[in-house]
Amino acid sequence: MFTGIIEALGTITNIEEEGTNKHFTLRSTVSKELKIDQSIAHNGACLTVVALGEGTHTVTAIEETLKRTDLGHWDVGKEVNLERAMSANARLDGHFVQGHVDDTGICVDIKDQDGSWYFTFQYNPTPAHLLIDKGSITINGTSLTVCEPKGNLFSVAIIPYTYEHTVFHQLKKGDTVNLEFDMIGKYITKYMQLYKNV
Repeated sequence: MFTGIIEALGTITNIEEEGTNKHFTLRSTVSKELKIDQSIAHNGACLTVVALGEGTHTVTAIEETLKRTDLGHWDVGKEVNLERAMSANARLDGHFVQGHVDDTGICVDIKDQDGSWYFTFQYNPTPAHLLIDKGSITINGTSLTVCEPKGNLFSVAIIPYTYEHTVFHQLKKGDTVNLEFDMIGKYITKYMQLYKNV
């Protein structure tokens, strides 16, 4: 379980393919604190640490993960958001995040608001991909508040701290991002679907 509050940026230093899997090695300030078999979110995708080096850690993405996320397009040198799993006694500063990416979206617009930034994304709206105005959304692992969802578009406002300390400062129009929709909303939608069929 995660909160969507990014701890650090990691830089991919090596990528190895093994069958349909990909092994990503990253250098970061939190790598030295990790343990083998520990879960850590990479741009919102929960991955398991399989190896450690001097200031680096390695995780494996299987074919299913590569299909559902943007991980299959990662290259050496790319920076990604990192968050370790929350501890049971931690404050929940963001919202409940599972680290299970539901779908990808595309950045279609970026507006500089003279002190903040307004990012607009295109996505595939479905009953399971529930968005409400002022509700929660996770973009590349970052917990954010939805603004003005309309049709297949929604926006988020980014404060300077978030812009500088996450991958948002690198995001460009046309880039693909990982989306995880609000867990509570997904459960409510599922229960409503089951109730209709009773």
